[in-house]
Amino acid sequence: MTMISIIAAASRDAYPALLAGLQAQFGDEDSIEIATHFLEAEAAEFHWQSRVRERHLGTCESTDNGEDAELDRVAIMGALRHIWFVAECIVDGDGAVQAMHGLRLMRNAGDAQDAFHRMR
Repeated sequence: MTMISIIAAASRDAYPALLAGLQAQFGDEDSIEIATHFLEAEAAEFHWQSRVRERHLGTCESTDNGEDAELDRVAIMGALRHIWFVAECIVDGDGAVQAMHGLRLMRNAGDAQDAFHRMR
């Protein structure tokens, strides 16, 4: 059985909150450029926080740090900066994203939903 979670929220797009915080700290002039650097450096985290749907794809084993930690593969769908996306995330047992793979940007929510359902 495949489990799909729909995350209830009016908007999960993490970008407006990031931008508002930077504008309060640095003013309007530099905040968009700084936000762009944050998004590039923490892309997996921002996409994970902006997801509106997720589906468990299976487990994977981590051997990066010498320990065999069990991680989950999770398909996600969401919108960040008003652009729909799908991706596969590697998530630890605490629900923290460790990596993101296969990020695809979509034209609209319908295209994103179709791609999300095709992810294996």
